[in-house]
Amino acid sequence: MSGAFDWHGGRLDAACAQFGGTREEWLDLSTGINPCPWPVPRDLAPEWHALPDPSALARLEGIAATYFGVDPSLCCAVPGSEIGLRLIAAILGLPGRYVEPSYRTHAAMFAQAQAVKAPRDDDAANALVIANPNNPDGRVTSLARLRDWLALQEAAGGWLIVDEAFVDTMPQISIAPEVTPARRLIVLRSFGKFFGLAGARLGFAMAPPDVISALRNLLGDWPLSGAAIAIGERAYADSAWIDVTRTALAKRAEQFDRILSQYSMRPQGESSLFRLVRAENAGALFDRLARHRILTRPFADRPDWLRFGVPADDAQMQRVARALDDG
Repeated sequence: MSGAFDWHGGRLDAACAQFGGTREEWLDLSTGINPCPWPVPRDLAPEWHALPDPSALARLEGIAATYFGVDPSLCCAVPGSEIGLRLIAAILGLPGRYVEPSYRTHAAMFAQAQAVKAPRDDDAANALVIANPNNPDGRVTSLARLRDWLALQEAAGGWLIVDEAFVDTMPQISIAPEVTPARRLIVLRSFGKFFGLAGARLGFAMAPPDVISALRNLLGDWPLSGAAIAIGERAYADSAWIDVTRTALAKRAEQFDRILSQYSMRPQGESSLFRLVRAENAGALFDRLARHRILTRPFADRPDWLRFGVPADDAQMQRVARALDDG
């Protein structure tokens, strides 16, 4: 198993180079991106000749803020939630801690970031980052616990940063509505995961006004392309598609769980966009699936882990099953 695949998903060119085949022959299950994306309407025609208008950006932020349940003045669009996270780390200027296991991005946000299981009463001021639901294990942290951790961070003069990149499938666990000018709480959201359009590079940060103002200063006047603004505005307002997709993703995740369980795997996680399995032969499983042109996500520091994106349909699920049969 090559280290080329254990940083993050989506490295199809590297997969073709190592295992053969063309990009079109591969089934990419290495990410948690919805494989059935929001259908961009044919009548959606961004203005490519002109710079994006500030009023269009403000309109997108207003629609997204309504969807998130937060005051629009506390919501700032960013060109991808990862960039938002890195900029916020620079703005806060505090030592960073992250709740493990987690994204590698969380560890890379801060110089000498420390992994922790939870904050402590005697912690010094720091910026604590947690993903909810978590990646890669799909663990959900309750709102009650997040509120307790926020209180601990505030008492120490620190901040709680919640990365909600995968929360759209379970909005009831989002703490975004609790972002206010008075709380030391920052929430990040990703557009690309649930809406399946990661190439749009669109995300949002929700934070108190001073942080939002500093973030806007760093981003400049045109943080997003006109296409990202137009797509985001229409997609966040498409409540019918959002409702249907949440239900469909949950059903497909349950179906995929049954398939994985047939091969002595116990899938875990509450996100309906991906599943983590633990197996002593995870490296061999990765290689076997790759020989069948199926890309999954291994982990260098956890050789017993393998993460699958949930397939798009029955045909893709059966393709995975046939590859697992060929042991």
